[in-house]
Amino acid sequence: MNHFASHAYGIFERATADYHIADNVDAPSRNPYTPGSIEHTLYAKCHIDAVQWHLEDIIRDPAIDPVEALALKRRIDRSNQERTDMVEEFDTYFRDYYAAVTPAPDATINTESPAWALDRLSILALKIYHMAAEAARTDASDAHRERCAARLAVLREQRADLTQAIDTLLADIAAGRKYMKVYRQMKMYNDADTNPVLYAATK
Repeated sequence: MNHFASHAYGIFERATADYHIADNVDAPSRNPYTPGSIEHTLYAKCHIDAVQWHLEDIIRDPAIDPVEALALKRRIDRSNQERTDMVEEFDTYFRDYYAAVTPAPDATINTESPAWALDRLSILALKIYHMAAEAARTDASDAHRERCAARLAVLREQRADLTQAIDTLLADIAAGRKYMKVYRQMKMYNDADTNPVLYAATK
């Protein structure tokens, strides 16, 4: 489990690059990893993030047809739920991996689980990819490229900090200095039993 965050980030980079081969929200995933492995899930998670990134671009087109926009909004909602489910799968993986560890009496819980930190790392891979593209745009102004290059430097610094923080958290959990709990998101608006608009429609 040493350097797990760097390993995960490499997978996120590959998934991001693979998405942009076709650069199409409807193109199938190119996941090269064994189904059931944590690598397969990490890749799948970042592929979903990449698709959603571009759906968010498309839906902001000021000339988009309202019917198409509604369909896209519902697709984004489904994608968000799928992303959440996958993040929770990461936390289940870590909980099982460290199940034999006995936390120290003074062990503390982190404000964020390893899985949600990895979620941010996946999004960061996409931000870095796209900011690098903006910093290299030949059809943009020098000011635009310079501004994006400065932002890219910040994003890369954030990547270094986040990968280190994730690996430190995992090391602390392994040593019993931290312990983790898995809290499900329980998003109420996607549930026909808890969203008043949805359950009222069935009466």
